[in-house]
Amino acid sequence: MASQYSDEELYSMLRPYVAEWFRRTYGVFTEPQRAAIPLIKSGRNVLISSPTGTGKTLAAFLGILDELFKLGEAGELEDRIYAVYVSPLRALNNDMKRNLLSPLEGIRRVAEEMGVEVPEIRVAVRTSDISQSEKQKMLRKPPHILITTPESLAISLVAPKFRERLATTRWVVIDEIHELASNKRGAHLSLSLERLEELVREATGRGLQRVGLSATIAPLDEVARFLGGYDDFGRPRPVEIVDARFAKPIDIRVLAPNLDLIHSDPEVINEAIYDKLVKLIKEHGTVLIFTNTRSATERVAYKLKKKLKEAGVIKSDSEVETHHSSLSRDLRLDVEERLKQGKLRVVVSSTSLELGIDIGYIDLVVLLSSPKSVSRLLQRVGRAGHRIRQVSKGRIIVVDRDDLVECTVLAKSAMERFIDRVHIPRNPLDVLAQHIVGMSIEKKWRIQDAFRVVRRSYNFRSLPFDDFMNVLRWLAGKHEFEEEGVYSKIWLDEEEGTFGRKRSARMIYQLNAGTIPDETKIHVYTTDGKYVGDLEEEFAEILMPGDIFVLGGRTYKFISSRGIKVFVEPAEGQKPTVPSWFSEMLPLSYDSALRVGAFRCYVAEKLRRGEESKLFQELVEDYLLEPHAARTIIDYFKEQLMYIGVVPCHNLILIEYFDYDEGVGIVFHMAYGRRVVDALSRAYAYALNKLVGTPVRITVTDNGFMLTVPTEVEVNHELIKRLLGEVRSSNLRQILEATIARTELMKRRFRHVAQRSFMILRRYKGYEKSPERLQLSAQHLLEIMLKKRPDSPVIKETFREILEDYMNIEAATEVLKRIESGEYRIVIKGPLPYPSPFAHGMVAKGYSDVVLMEDKRKLIAELHKKILEYIAKAGQK
Repeated sequence: MASQYSDEELYSMLRPYVAEWFRRTYGVFTEPQRAAIPLIKSGRNVLISSPTGTGKTLAAFLGILDELFKLGEAGELEDRIYAVYVSPLRALNNDMKRNLLSPLEGIRRVAEEMGVEVPEIRVAVRTSDISQSEKQKMLRKPPHILITTPESLAISLVAPKFRERLATTRWVVIDEIHELASNKRGAHLSLSLERLEELVREATGRGLQRVGLSATIAPLDEVARFLGGYDDFGRPRPVEIVDARFAKPIDIRVLAPNLDLIHSDPEVINEAIYDKLVKLIKEHGTVLIFTNTRSATERVAYKLKKKLKEAGVIKSDSEVETHHSSLSRDLRLDVEERLKQGKLRVVVSSTSLELGIDIGYIDLVVLLSSPKSVSRLLQRVGRAGHRIRQVSKGRIIVVDRDDLVECTVLAKSAMERFIDRVHIPRNPLDVLAQHIVGMSIEKKWRIQDAFRVVRRSYNFRSLPFDDFMNVLRWLAGKHEFEEEGVYSKIWLDEEEGTFGRKRSARMIYQLNAGTIPDETKIHVYTTDGKYVGDLEEEFAEILMPGDIFVLGGRTYKFISSRGIKVFVEPAEGQKPTVPSWFSEMLPLSYDSALRVGAFRCYVAEKLRRGEESKLFQELVEDYLLEPHAARTIIDYFKEQLMYIGVVPCHNLILIEYFDYDEGVGIVFHMAYGRRVVDALSRAYAYALNKLVGTPVRITVTDNGFMLTVPTEVEVNHELIKRLLGEVRSSNLRQILEATIARTELMKRRFRHVAQRSFMILRRYKGYEKSPERLQLSAQHLLEIMLKKRPDSPVIKETFREILEDYMNIEAATEVLKRIESGEYRIVIKGPLPYPSPFAHGMVAKGYSDVVLMEDKRKLIAELHKKILEYIAKAGQK
């Protein structure tokens, strides 16, 4: 944590009228402000990490505004851009403009009272929403503070005249850096910052001062390196860290319906959950409820309106609203504005209100089911108690036993200040391709100079020169795909060691830059041509031939796809293998999963030692669980131990096998989170298919996976041991590349990568290609390139994105290494008469769709009953 200054010391650093305005408006400085303002005033790069409502924005800007007023007083404030503020959301940009104009107006009024004349400090927003005339106005009279998005900044860097305006930038403020660092938008911004740094250095001889604002994130030193980048000698630029992540007190509890979560009627459990919600809403003012899927958001809001009216809590439906990414922007803005004005009693959101849009005062945040990471839990709960000294109060309502265990661990971890590590993409070649085209528009570059600038970005600090050259050659058309419509965007002279732009490059860049893929609806047809309905693209990409899913209340079998069409056969009466909400589900993070695994070990060990009453007391007092919830956890673990003698945890992997109505199920209890489990499940399924020669069905959860083979396959300990020997840390990537090369996931992700690389263009010369044409072009190219050029940058990047960003091959490899070294133990059990209690959720997951939710509960209840009967019989022997 950086040094803290007293309020009086801080006031003495500011212009008298700035200090007086702050004293009147706020009175005292917050923890992040005390540490950050002096650092920013002294010209340091600063990363500020603190919860919503702790004054981060003012911590970043008060020092900058003060410096601008100082220039104004000295008559040195010129018509040029001094500060660039970048935020991931356009809605945040408009918020930010309001949040800056208000202090500027307030400071100006106080200055007048004190007899000081201060100049106008101009603030403007530049995004794709603003008109051409506004952009022209900015050229003539540039704002002192420019507010923009990562995408608009990249386009501004190649706008011939506006580029010159950016050359005077002194400060760059990156907001919501936690949201950007973990994806390709962050990698894209990181390269834009290095290009801006180069431009400013050439024009002024000095570099940028960088300020990053982040909610709760870890590790801070890595995020600081992402913000600061590296110098030309490969050293990270110094960045001061203001760690105020726990500046606000938090109060998080887990709540469970006081019912038998297995045998109670689903409707009764549902009613108990809504009763808890109504009670919480009655006891608090404004309540923000988070669900994990868009469909759940709508369902919960609909039911709550009825329940709250019946209870006399609300008079009108308009007091309860939904907020999610599928709603129009106008509807979302209306909800945000009414929330800010205190006109709403309840807002139900998916993930869309996690970001720092100013939504005013929230009394309580409720999470329905697990948020899947401690960082997300803290981010969501941080929306409550918007002011610095107010407690951020959160309640998690759980729906089943696995959810209860997971949420218990996440809540305790949050209170203990543990935070998951962020995943920052490394060397994304499609983002690199886009920026090389952008750089070529700026000027003729020496290859070595361009490589030096690229390697200053944290995301590309380990980029091999060979990969850089391959991308240059590909963009220069040094491949055999011109007849397929893949044309060069740059010229490259390897002898001279230079490259530059082709005539079409500027138009291509301006019309197609950015990293967010277009959202596309996938049209579903039966094999005889009948239109059935639409799927989200994220759902379509997880389908594999033979998968059964529900659409419009009917079940269908996935056969194949072409472009944005999916072909299916009716599968009436067959149970779905992929629940319709599965693609929307947030994956449990690896770090949080390890903590869940460690908790499992701890509880099992306590029970083995006969310390049940001590454990119960600990769960109630240390984990703050309700007594019935603590009892539910203990009973769950006791049943697992009594039935199979083993509780799978972070360092003990249980593999069990059994016959059930779909075939032979082999369950791998690997509690490492869904991104890791997804990778391992595909590798083991591929290896099992090679061993037994029959199709293998995969069911994936956060806590493991189940492979299902036909009943005629003889599954035994010997087969499982052979299977374990087939998948090693040394061959995992090779197996996964082989298994995903022909999947829907590969087809769709290849299109995204090809678009980002400008290999296929959405817009060009006034013409816009439909998503279907783009997908057909991509599939055609993918088939050819997998045969002819599997080493091309676009194929290489598609595999990297799937394995490293979508899955977590790094952690999956770590798990395999620990198995190979003996650090992680494997226990094989089977053939079992029934799956063990910890496997019930996995076995039932394939059934858990809207129309069959009751069947799922019935199945778990039936399995549970059989387990208890089995344990009772074994106890009598």
